[in-house]
Amino acid sequence: MYAWEISDQLLQLKQDVESCYFAAQTMKMKIQTSFYELPPETHNALRESLLTHIQNLKDLSPIIVTQLALAIADLALQMASWKGCVHTLIEKYNNDISSMPFLIEILTVLPEEVHSRSLRIGANRRTEIIEDLAYYSSTVVTLLTSCVEKAGSDEKMLIKVFRCLGSWFNLGVLDSNFMASNQLLMVLFQVLQRDETSTNLHEAASDCVCSSLYAIENVESNMGLALQLFQGVLTLETAYHMAVAREDLDKVLNYCRIFTELCETFLETTVRSPGQGMGDLRTLELLLICAGHPQYEVVEISFNFWYRLGEHLYKINDAALHNIFRPYIQRLLHCLARHCQLDPDHDGIPEDTDDFGEFRMRVSDLVKDVIFLVGSMECFSQLYSTLKEGNPSWEVTEAVLFIMAAIAKSVDPENNPTLSEVLQQVVLLPETVHMAVRYTSIELVGEMSEVVDRNPRFLDPVLNYLMKGLREKSLASAAAKAIHNICSVCRDHMAQHFQGLLDIARALDSFVLSTEAAVGLLKGTALVLARLPLEKIAECLSDLCAVQVIALKKLLAEESTNGKSADPTVWLDRLAVIFRHTNPIVENGQTHPCQKVIQEIWPVLSETLNTHQADNRIVERCCRCLRFAVRCVGKGSASLLQPLVTQMVSVYQVYPHSCFLYLGSILVDEYGMEEGCRQGLLDMLQALCMPTFQLLEQQNGLRNHPDTVDDLFRLATRFVQRSPVTLLSSSIIVHIIQCAIAATSLDHRDANCSVMKFVRDLVHTGVANDHEEDFEVRKQLIGQAMEQHGQQLITQLMHSCCFCLPPYTLPDVAEVLWEVMVFDRATFCRWLENALKGLPKETSGGAVTVTHKQLTDFHKQVTSAEECKQVCWAIREFTRLFR
Repeated sequence: MYAWEISDQLLQLKQDVESCYFAAQTMKMKIQTSFYELPPETHNALRESLLTHIQNLKDLSPIIVTQLALAIADLALQMASWKGCVHTLIEKYNNDISSMPFLIEILTVLPEEVHSRSLRIGANRRTEIIEDLAYYSSTVVTLLTSCVEKAGSDEKMLIKVFRCLGSWFNLGVLDSNFMASNQLLMVLFQVLQRDETSTNLHEAASDCVCSSLYAIENVESNMGLALQLFQGVLTLETAYHMAVAREDLDKVLNYCRIFTELCETFLETTVRSPGQGMGDLRTLELLLICAGHPQYEVVEISFNFWYRLGEHLYKINDAALHNIFRPYIQRLLHCLARHCQLDPDHDGIPEDTDDFGEFRMRVSDLVKDVIFLVGSMECFSQLYSTLKEGNPSWEVTEAVLFIMAAIAKSVDPENNPTLSEVLQQVVLLPETVHMAVRYTSIELVGEMSEVVDRNPRFLDPVLNYLMKGLREKSLASAAAKAIHNICSVCRDHMAQHFQGLLDIARALDSFVLSTEAAVGLLKGTALVLARLPLEKIAECLSDLCAVQVIALKKLLAEESTNGKSADPTVWLDRLAVIFRHTNPIVENGQTHPCQKVIQEIWPVLSETLNTHQADNRIVERCCRCLRFAVRCVGKGSASLLQPLVTQMVSVYQVYPHSCFLYLGSILVDEYGMEEGCRQGLLDMLQALCMPTFQLLEQQNGLRNHPDTVDDLFRLATRFVQRSPVTLLSSSIIVHIIQCAIAATSLDHRDANCSVMKFVRDLVHTGVANDHEEDFEVRKQLIGQAMEQHGQQLITQLMHSCCFCLPPYTLPDVAEVLWEVMVFDRATFCRWLENALKGLPKETSGGAVTVTHKQLTDFHKQVTSAEECKQVCWAIREFTRLFR
């Protein structure tokens, strides 16, 4: 509370920039987040004091002016009694030239703050404000026009005017007919055409033009302004070439942004009537001119447009239309292949983590999205012929191979001589070619695994080629990834090479591999292992796991002798990936071939878990490994159930790692249907719940431990799905439901999703008559739970939707409301009515948040809904009133 007064005093003292900035920022934050603290009778005084401060501090520093302007704007948006704020501010300061900079700053931030996430002014107030700003928009534009006339060559003033105009365009409240004939547009394009315009002014003018193009996205209803902007932008081509000649990259990037925004705005028109009127294809020519610029950053700006164009044409699927746009895409691909070239003096392999590496990845994605217009096969063949017929330099070869790798998967591998020839030629590449060429050729081979699968005669030469790469430090990871791809696609053909894969796996650490590549190789090996005859799987799995198990034993032995703790996660992750992907087809009644191996490995995993029980990261990896082991053999892991649960519960009492709850949910999923396991699993749940509730009941417990919330409700949900009566008849269920109600307001994607799914599934067990004999019992138990908690649940859900949760969580909330309503519509109607009565009807600034009619309409929409998505739409609309 004291912050209001202290900030005000600091601003009056005007000691130095730092203290004033701190005070201005604090004042803004208080108005944004704590406006409710001030009684309504103080609002006028606060407004006058802020206007006095901005007047007195206007020459101290522009950043202070911005903070105070934001404070004034946020106050105006929340203070319902301040009518026509734009008009009053312009009246007050219009004639004082020295006040003009801060007046324009306020008028710039005001439209920007209307949709600010920091202000919860609600849809009613927002609509009222937007109508108000639209009403006064021409007054603002007239003020800006007169500023430009008076400014002459005052560049700072022009920048302010363009920023302000852009802000009003962004809000979408400017009258497009009024703007079409306005002087300001001419000034904007004059500034952008002039060669001597400074960088800062150029950027401000470019931003403003982009905002204006964005504002007329609906071209039909803004014809006049659309035409002016269309013609204006087309005049900038000469200026673009001038900027290129002067090597002024900043300006080049600005022009490219404008050209891209032009194409985005007129995309529909261009596709509907290519070459006619504002569907003029010169717009695409402008983008291709930019694509020809030597700096790759320029072409990258236009990627989103090309992607959207491809998407539009794909949906329409009209051959004649495709023919019109095909040449443009061909030219684009040509430019992209050139931009992907590495420097001729580049050493070693291509980097994929630097800016250029990320650019190449985006090129690869874009090529995949637009290749259908050119035809994958034609493009692939053309690229290959440039390599076959010419004698290109290494960097050209590498870039061509890179683009070929991007499209290889989309070429039909059936009876395709070109693909076969490419594979044959690539695996014959000598070791003397540039390292980058070898690297990318290995990636290409990995992408062509479908071809290998159709032509098994290539398998041996391809594997030999990849093995050469695996033995070289800089190529090893790429080769490992390619082998992984081939194992995934050619599982049956690879079975004969299993011994070779096993040899690689045994010697894994003799190759220089990234962690990811090593795990990928083991995944490939496990996928092939699963295709071996059942009687061989156990022995081979044992061999494959042996390396990791020996390493873990060694670490444990070292620990007990010298007390030093070494990190076992590498080995645990490798075991996890082996268990995860060894999924042989086992007929009913057959013993799972992996069962024996997992029983043998359990003691080592158990000891590793005990040794590192305090370390969350290692425990998490142990649990992950055990999770895949249990999933691998399913019911075959029964002998582990008792010792595993005992250990989990005992460690969890001391170190409540949430991954134990997750592992518990896996056990319930696998064994919850088994009559003999249900009581034991319930005991486990109860034992795990006690420390969990203690943790979550601490101050901010739910917010500080979202992973625990997520995993607890996954576990509870599994119980509901597998053995609902066991859970509903237990004493723990009341506490779980209360915890769920408290956690509905938690703004955390995964945790919230788990909580909502639990409540939804819980109620659903009383709704879904699946003709099981326990349906009546379930229905009765859910009825009791609802009687006890229903009103509290609905009230809390409505409060959470309106004040705590982001919009993406609303479909989950809607599902919960829907299930409760299906269970007992009459009672639900009463609960919802009570919940709505408890919501605040107006804001602290005196604006109406929700009218009586809006409340009754919402109640009716929800309670008369015939499907869940109608409930979802109703909540979406209703919660906007509180945002």
